[in-house]
Amino acid sequence: MSGPLPCRPRFSVGALLGGVSLLTLCLAGTPSRAEETGAATLSELSIEGASAGSLTVPGVAAQRAAVSATVGSVAFVDAKDFQDRYANTLRDTLKDVPGVYVQERYGQELRLSVRGSGIARGFHLRGLELLQDGIPLNLADGSGDFYQIDPLGLRSIEVYKGGNALTFGATTLGGAINVVTPTAQTALAPNILRIDGGAFNTIRENVQVSRISGPVDVLINGTITNSNGYRDHETQRTQNFNANLGYQLAPGVETRFYAGVYLTDQKLPGTLSLFNALNNPTLANPSAITGNQSRKVETERIANRTSFLLDVGKLDIDTWAIHKSLYHPIFQVIDQDGWTYGIAPHWSGTFDVAGYRNDLILGLRAFAGQNSALQFVNIAGQRGAQTLRSLQSASNYEAYGENRFWFLPDVALMAGAKAFSSNRTYSNKGGFTGGNAVPSSANETFSGLNPKVGLLWQPLPDIQVFGDITGSRDVPDFSDLVQQNSLNTTFVPLRAQNAVTYEAGTRGRIDRLFWDLTLYRSEVRDELINFSINPGLGIPAATFNAPRTRHQGVEAAVSLDVARDLIAPGDGLVVSQVWTHNDFRFIADPVFSNNQIAGIPRDVLRTVLTYRNRQGFHISPSVDWVPQGAFADHANTLKVPGYALLNIGAGIDFQNGVSLFVDARNLTDARYISDISVVTNARTVAGGPVAFYPGVGRSIFGGVRAGF
Repeated sequence: MSGPLPCRPRFSVGALLGGVSLLTLCLAGTPSRAEETGAATLSELSIEGASAGSLTVPGVAAQRAAVSATVGSVAFVDAKDFQDRYANTLRDTLKDVPGVYVQERYGQELRLSVRGSGIARGFHLRGLELLQDGIPLNLADGSGDFYQIDPLGLRSIEVYKGGNALTFGATTLGGAINVVTPTAQTALAPNILRIDGGAFNTIRENVQVSRISGPVDVLINGTITNSNGYRDHETQRTQNFNANLGYQLAPGVETRFYAGVYLTDQKLPGTLSLFNALNNPTLANPSAITGNQSRKVETERIANRTSFLLDVGKLDIDTWAIHKSLYHPIFQVIDQDGWTYGIAPHWSGTFDVAGYRNDLILGLRAFAGQNSALQFVNIAGQRGAQTLRSLQSASNYEAYGENRFWFLPDVALMAGAKAFSSNRTYSNKGGFTGGNAVPSSANETFSGLNPKVGLLWQPLPDIQVFGDITGSRDVPDFSDLVQQNSLNTTFVPLRAQNAVTYEAGTRGRIDRLFWDLTLYRSEVRDELINFSINPGLGIPAATFNAPRTRHQGVEAAVSLDVARDLIAPGDGLVVSQVWTHNDFRFIADPVFSNNQIAGIPRDVLRTVLTYRNRQGFHISPSVDWVPQGAFADHANTLKVPGYALLNIGAGIDFQNGVSLFVDARNLTDARYISDISVVTNARTVAGGPVAFYPGVGRSIFGGVRAGF
């Protein structure tokens, strides 16, 4: 196992803690009074041993109830649902959530898309906001990746699809995913030790310690992962550290500090031709090897939430700062270093209006950042001659609100909106030979109003029916605005993507049956569409605005408790089915007509059969099925084959807090395409596009966890 990755912190934790502490002390003087507020939600099953949490971070049952109160399509994942399998990426934690398409590329790099967000982008993330403990993880320009999300450092995950993420101030096409870390109040045990590993020389160690002492609680979590990966040149080395410290300043006043350090050293295997991806899937792209392509990311994050229970409702004030350093040799060496920082007050409360119940959320967000973006000739992964010196600056100002008015005891009218102004400024400092020799600068400001209106009907405590109409806007990030060609790096003005989404659905439980069903349609203008210029060489994709597109689909999950006391008293057999239907297409496009937008298959299904007994034994065979693969090009001339994967997981949870598990995947060693770097027209690429990421072959992982 390799030693620690080198860390080059460029900030003073003490200075930041001092600044946040000063803000907290000022806020602590605000008068407040503890008062409980109600909310109409689905009734929840009791969670044995679950804590009520604290003011800054409610207990898991309260988190689930708050998500269920949303007028629109949402999902909640308890960390208990994935603690008994090898959960290395968001794919492992979200694969049972309908409407969320998440596929592995290599290591922790994923395609993560909700309702087609960022559908044609072949790298990182667009159109979806990631938050940790309700505080943004995305950089100020809206871009984001997945490396600082440690599944072993989570307590729950909240998925707010599309405009339903307005509760956080997020109004992109995809919505928001909020990963919630445990506190000492919500942790599954005061001490947790875990080690797991298996295929591809994978080994991972995790430790978590938490304590409560009077008004103070503290939790520390750390994970180290080492893996050679399925493919050549895919070695992964990660170190993730999360900690939080809560302090009850006074009755009804609590502050919580968060700190995180995330180190990633990931070799990149690149894309392959379709033939090699299906027949020689462990190969790396030759250019990835000669260029020693990799991604080294060092991220440090500090945040604070201070919460007040007021005479009416609760006020949360969030502040955060993120430092990110990226060393990324691909077609050139991309060397970036930047900061993101922000503040976001958020108030929510329940009160009567003319004798009728009313739930209201109000919030503001102001966040900004600067990123020094340098590029060099790539000489086997090392810096050669410098080719670019630039500065990327982004700022965002947002105000949002959402109101639920219960004009009948079981029916609520919801209305909300978000107003925003986002600036993107790019400055090329010049001074080099070639196309980037002349200094230049560009500035774009995007603004607008995203409305939302809907109805929620709750005929029974465990059943909800909803419908809503939401507006969204996706502002281009610097990966869209700053584009690379063979001569230089150019700022390309783009319009913000905007959409109107109509959705209707129902979720609930009747006896042994649970369901979650949503139908939606998004009419999109100026969608930000990517196609790869030369994916084989790792050259970034070009981005353009498609005049009109349409995203529509079905998000469905059903679970049936088919048998109880099957073999012994207290055991049970549950079958679950998840189905995501995607219909994403151009509308009367001058180039692509009414073709399907490439990159994501039309249907994705997952079936799981779970047996569990009172002695703690459980076994879960599952099938992941994609009947027809996705198109690889917007011209719809090449489609990858569909596939089916057979998996099985099993384990046992002992009474003393020790658990053992095994997680076997793709048992038939099926060859399939996991993801695609989309091209314009596959027929025009000589020899066929080198644009495919092969799926991982047969793999078996196992582990042991002790909680005490």
